[in-house]
Amino acid sequence: METLWQCPPGAVATVVLAHGAGAGMRHRSMEQIAAAFARAGLATLRFDFPFISAGRKRPDTRPVATAAVASAARQAAESSALPLFLGGHSFGGRMASHAVLDHAIDPHGLLFLSFPLHPAGKPGIERAAHLAAIGRPMLFLSGTRDALAERALLEGVVGGLPLAELHWLEAVDHGYRGPARARAGRGDVFDEIARVARAFVDRHAAT
Repeated sequence: METLWQCPPGAVATVVLAHGAGAGMRHRSMEQIAAAFARAGLATLRFDFPFISAGRKRPDTRPVATAAVASAARQAAESSALPLFLGGHSFGGRMASHAVLDHAIDPHGLLFLSFPLHPAGKPGIERAAHLAAIGRPMLFLSGTRDALAERALLEGVVGGLPLAELHWLEAVDHGYRGPARARAGRGDVFDEIARVARAFVDRHAAT
């Protein structure tokens, strides 16, 4: 499996960063997330799910996707002795959470960037039903304009997970896009993601 490994000098942890259902590890937003994480002192290992490598549009099934996450986690552990965190954007983050249970991975924590709680226009929390079984710290970073994570529902899910935290990214959607005027004074959204992620890592890297 092809991977992209970025490890800045003085990195304090490794994040296995899985991509979403619409594009692979080289998508612009994935590049920006990895670059921001590097600036924040976080190493990242990115990879393509098999459906991307094969040129298919339909995302992999859960068994195939979670096996890819588990493989990436093993590669990350072999690349560095840094504390290991799992996560990713949308579909990738959700599959990372299933991989923890399906493949007995024990990360220091999970980072969910735009967790896809439900399909657009179809509010529900079924996709989060398994999270309570994980028992590891979790960080959710979601845009206030995200159509795949209704605010009240996501807050309810996170509130029911003792080790979970939620950070709202003001005025951006599922893909981190939003009107520049609404983001005025808040800085780059990817730097905000990385800053919050680094603080989360610092709190849990030793657990």
